[in-house]
Amino acid sequence: MRQVTQTLPEGYAPLMRIDLQKDRRTAVRINTAAIAVMAAMALLFHFLAVPFSLFFGGSERVSDVLLHAAALILGYTAYIALHELTHAAVMKAFGAKEVRFGFTGLYAWAGSGKDWFRKGAYLAVALAPVIVWGIVFEVLRMTLPRDWAWIIWALQIGNVSGAAGDLYVTFRFARLPSGILIRDTGAAMDVYAPAGAE
Repeated sequence: MRQVTQTLPEGYAPLMRIDLQKDRRTAVRINTAAIAVMAAMALLFHFLAVPFSLFFGGSERVSDVLLHAAALILGYTAYIALHELTHAAVMKAFGAKEVRFGFTGLYAWAGSGKDWFRKGAYLAVALAPVIVWGIVFEVLRMTLPRDWAWIIWALQIGNVSGAAGDLYVTFRFARLPSGILIRDTGAAMDVYAPAGAE
């Protein structure tokens, strides 16, 4: 069974639309949850692994602090692009014809407005970055010297909190009927279902 189609089948009707640019209340709730997750992850790491005082490796040398700060800034900037490229790679792997990228001022996005994804395929698209980069950052954290632990953990925090929107749509779509089709334009998601589906 094809996981992506470029034509909406007959008998499908609109079920829901998610547009976080227009639905400010939901966007605020998602961002508030992301901030809470960031704080919780930082506190847990501080108390259970590496004290926050070692954020920059515990070095007092300005050059070391600047090196760690630059690595964090450049690493997170690269991660934002890699996050969206991961979405795009999974979209293409499932058969998307075209993937576009953009930035709304609130978040970066990858979308494929001409394609309709089946539920399972779209959930894989949504979750791929947090899973793939979660594993990468954990491997790096476990293999790099301890003085880099907080820099890698800060990237992991960004990975998890930055996926708040992806996790939100995953939760919403996972509860919908299996026959749904999802079109993701990047700024919004339209969900259609066979007529009569609830």
